[in-house]
Amino acid sequence: MRIGGLQKFTLSDYPGVPAAIIFTQGCNYRCPFCHNGNLLPMQGSEEIEVEEVLSWLRERQGKLDGVVITGGEPTLQADLGSFICQIREMGYKIKLDSNGSHPEVLEKLLDQGLIDFVAMDVKAPAAKYSRLCGVKVNLEHIEQSMEIIAKSGVEHLFRTTYVEAFLDEADLAEIRGLIPTGSTYVQQSFRPENALSEELRQTKSD
Repeated sequence: MRIGGLQKFTLSDYPGVPAAIIFTQGCNYRCPFCHNGNLLPMQGSEEIEVEEVLSWLRERQGKLDGVVITGGEPTLQADLGSFICQIREMGYKIKLDSNGSHPEVLEKLLDQGLIDFVAMDVKAPAAKYSRLCGVKVNLEHIEQSMEIIAKSGVEHLFRTTYVEAFLDEADLAEIRGLIPTGSTYVQQSFRPENALSEELRQTKSD
């Protein structure tokens, strides 16, 4: 398990739950609008030891209610399930953020009852998906992940970061049409300050 960062408190990332955020190291996408560029390589320069994070969480028992696991892309971590189990044993609720590229991992975690909330990024309509992600994307995996999450019975949402340089209103309408009936959909504002793309960093936020 590779951990690239720890945010010790948030009231906004896990709806209604005071939580900490664990940032996993490594991502299989290279989205130009990504604001966590330091987490993209599978090996980071400032990684945190797993036991250090677990020890800190033990100290926070009774003071925090949840843990958000984000990235990077958490489903790339081979021991994600066992890591989550250790956190759940402390009584924490788990929210997982994912790009949906590994539906088999999501399905296993959900089937095992390890996740309390899932947020999945839906980057773009099909025709623009790979461009927005900076790599070739298997769209079947994205569709499978959306279906798995929607049918899981677990609280969830789908979200899109609106980047005006890449998406227009027609794209957003097409994305909304992809969202499973009954699922929450959120459109996020793009913040250019720390974007991976230098060109995007120079644009104004929406």
